[in-house]
Amino acid sequence: MKKQYAFLVDTERCIGCFTCAMACRNYYHQVEGVVWRQVHPLSEEIYPHRERAFLSLSCNHCENPACLNVCPVEAYTKREEDGVVVHHQEKCIGCGNCIRSCPYGAPKYNPVEKRAEKCSLCHERLDAGLKPACVQACPTDALQLVDLAELERTNEVQYPAGYPRMEGLNPSTRFILPKTPKMVRR
Repeated sequence: MKKQYAFLVDTERCIGCFTCAMACRNYYHQVEGVVWRQVHPLSEEIYPHRERAFLSLSCNHCENPACLNVCPVEAYTKREEDGVVVHHQEKCIGCGNCIRSCPYGAPKYNPVEKRAEKCSLCHERLDAGLKPACVQACPTDALQLVDLAELERTNEVQYPAGYPRMEGLNPSTRFILPKTPKMVRR
C-alpha cells in the first residue's frame, strides 16, 4: 500500500481548546466565515457521559475523493507520494460541485474570492519537512499526522457513532474514541 497521510484524532486527549482550528486560520489567513478545521463537542446522545469529548475535523483526504471526481476544471489533485488531496484555488471557477458532493462538508465557499477552498493538509509544510499547522499547534498531541498503512495495523482506531463511513470514498481521518467510564457502585 502506498503512503496515505491521515489525521488521527485522539478524543481521549482533546480538550476542546480550538488551538488546531486557530492555527489553521492564522496560517492561511482565512476570511471571516470560512473555516477549514472545526472542533465539535460530542453531544450527550452520542457520548452520554459527564466528561466532555470533542472531534477536531477538517478534510479527510479520501482515497477516492468526491471533490476531485466532480470538479469540471481539475482544480483538485491527489498527490501520489502521500495521498494528500490538494485544492488549486487559482483553477477553481466557483461552480460549487465539490461543496455539494463532499459528504463531510470539507470544501467551503469563499465569498470574497468567489471560489471553493479547503484544507490541503499544509502540503507546502510537509514538503519542507514540517507538520501541518493544526498538528504542530495541538498542546495535548490529540491531533496527529500518521501514515494510514501503519495505523491500520493497530486495533485501537474506530469511527465515532454517526460519522459517515462512506466506503466508496474511504476517508483517511481516524479516531481514538473516549473510553466508556466504569460505573461506580456505592
